[in-house]
Amino acid sequence: MTDSQIFSNTPPPTTHPQWGGEVKSKPHIEREGQSGSQPCNVIVANGEPPAHPWVVALLRRAAHIICCDGAVAALEHLGLEPAVVVGDGDSLTAEQRARYADFFEQDASTDYNDLTKAFNYCRRYGLDDLWVVGAGGRRDDHALANLGLLVRHAREFRVRMATNFGIFTPISATTEFAAYAGQQVSVFSFTPACRLTFHGLRYPVCERAFTELWEGSLNEALGDNFTVELCDEGEVLVYQAF
Repeated sequence: MTDSQIFSNTPPPTTHPQWGGEVKSKPHIEREGQSGSQPCNVIVANGEPPAHPWVVALLRRAAHIICCDGAVAALEHLGLEPAVVVGDGDSLTAEQRARYADFFEQDASTDYNDLTKAFNYCRRYGLDDLWVVGAGGRRDDHALANLGLLVRHAREFRVRMATNFGIFTPISATTEFAAYAGQQVSVFSFTPACRLTFHGLRYPVCERAFTELWEGSLNEALGDNFTVELCDEGEVLVYQAF
């Protein structure tokens, strides 16, 4: 990735229609990732099934749906079919095994969870501009592990995660986000030595290194954009509530 990133999390019309659009950082701007209003590649994990209208709309626009085997039933409930099913297959019914026999990428490894296997599939077939859905809820330990995986895989993919409550965006450079006044925002630093500066948030900080994961949480956007400035190399996860 370059030293500047754009993330465009553009939702379909909601009570906050201005949230979304281009997100800019520095004068030399390159587009990173897909707009939420454009076709993209979506990984469906076996957590809380997608239910928020924004997330469901994202799935319906997807160019490719990569489905972990435990999430097939939730996807079918939405009237959608995956381009591929990945995993060890232990969660598939006999009927599902037959239906997706030609689109099942079996990986029986016990060293990685199914979300990692989905990322491995994307790497193998050159898929990028990824969204992950269905990765929160149900088991808290799985949700926390999946957020760690999101940060890890952002080193090689343009990827974001959408839950039924908001969007997680991993960044490694100064990034401006589209927002709306009053939007709830949290910033989690995975690199304690990285100093951060916030612009456009109710509780600004200046060149502060967060040594604890919780220290940048529970903030609020003041207007239609805010910026998280990385003063050093680091990995940061930004959360925006719907």
